[in-house]
Amino acid sequence: MKVTIIGGGGRVGSCAAFALQCAGLITEIQILDANKDLAEGEALDLLHGNAFAGEQKVYAGDYARAADSDLFLITAGLRRKPEESRLDLINRNVALFVQILDSIKAAGLRPEAQVFVVSNPVDILTHLAGQRLGLPWPQVYGLGTMLDTSRFSSLIADELKLAASQVKALILGEHGDSMVPIWSSASVNGLPLAGLRECSPGFQNAVFERTKGSGAEVIKRKGGAGWAVALAIREVVHAVLLNKKVLLPVSSLVQKTYDIADICLSVPSVVGRRGIESQVEIKLWPKEQMALQQSARALKETMAKVRL
Repeated sequence: MKVTIIGGGGRVGSCAAFALQCAGLITEIQILDANKDLAEGEALDLLHGNAFAGEQKVYAGDYARAADSDLFLITAGLRRKPEESRLDLINRNVALFVQILDSIKAAGLRPEAQVFVVSNPVDILTHLAGQRLGLPWPQVYGLGTMLDTSRFSSLIADELKLAASQVKALILGEHGDSMVPIWSSASVNGLPLAGLRECSPGFQNAVFERTKGSGAEVIKRKGGAGWAVALAIREVVHAVLLNKKVLLPVSSLVQKTYDIADICLSVPSVVGRRGIESQVEIKLWPKEQMALQQSARALKETMAKVRL
């Protein structure tokens, strides 16, 4: 599989490249960035580690060399300016993202190629990518609430002193303020977390609020997320590469699941070789389903305000 990382010179893109290189399953990684020197530096640094990491072909390239990519991983994005509103930031990122999509199309996009959006606002940008590129909707998907889900499960495990690998707890909906914690299916080694005495309503609220604020917390302490998001990205890429058919909370165009339609957000989705193989409507608590539908409405309201 050839993966082109657009924005590969930035924190998230470079961390993702490193995570993919360490796993040794991707045969070719192209780093593409507006800052060509930075892209070449990242590619060279990765290349220097190939003796210990595998036999990947790693290099800095351009859109012309990306035309035969199996997967475009888009991590490029702009940071919020002081006093800038969330909507203003969204519109600036939309303008940048549209330029990227047009460059991908102009270079010659293969009909079977897949586009994996990580840039924020991920649900809005995934929706735009599906509209603008003309690919079948299962081939266009976003990271969605994968990172939120990883944070959620990891924080639950940390607080309850449990093995993180055995805690499974989903976040669905928007990757943003209206994200929804799914406590109805949260489990540890197959047993319901809600059955633990320690997992009280107060505990649930506290750990979810910390999950929701985790992005801001990391930005405050180190400037931005990198390693955890890279592992979340790798999980999705490997699901496609290895045809795993695993259930993941990635963002894609929802097709009537939970009575939601015509917007991209995270619902339980089977991910395999063809991208989004299916969306699965697993029974939720009524309040969770209502919150998920409200999340969809919030995203549609934002989408209506986006300048194209």
